[in-house]
Amino acid sequence: MWNLSVYYLWWILALLLIGGEVLIPGYFLLWIGLAAAAMGVVLWLVPGMGLLLQAVLFAVLALAACVFYARKLRPRIERSAPGSERLNRRAEQMIGQRYVLSEAIVNGRGKARVGDGQWLVAGPELPVGATVEVVAVDGTTLQVRSAA
Repeated sequence: MWNLSVYYLWWILALLLIGGEVLIPGYFLLWIGLAAAAMGVVLWLVPGMGLLLQAVLFAVLALAACVFYARKLRPRIERSAPGSERLNRRAEQMIGQRYVLSEAIVNGRGKARVGDGQWLVAGPELPVGATVEVVAVDGTTLQVRSAA
């Protein structure tokens, strides 16, 4: 029969659990898999440990790993950076920014230089070169007011 050390069985279990995490993501099996890997290391260092003690220690390690994730890592992962709620909405990121008009606002419409491009703007009549502040976004048009 096979002459497999018990710590190899824990590492195999760890690989199965972590592989299960890849198939069914949710961060739960990952931490239990890491606890199984830690059990393999413990048994490699202390080979004569009994089966009951292994089970209890595994349960403690799995619980500790899950609690560590839930209390320490998950809040850091879920914490969003300021302004990230507008991350993929470029125009909304411009609210509050100031730009120079590259085309006068006539009849409520004009253009402003934004970076290396130009955006349509809507607002009060203003001449070319006036500084405007973005107050809102309507589709691809920036709603502006005079920044002076």
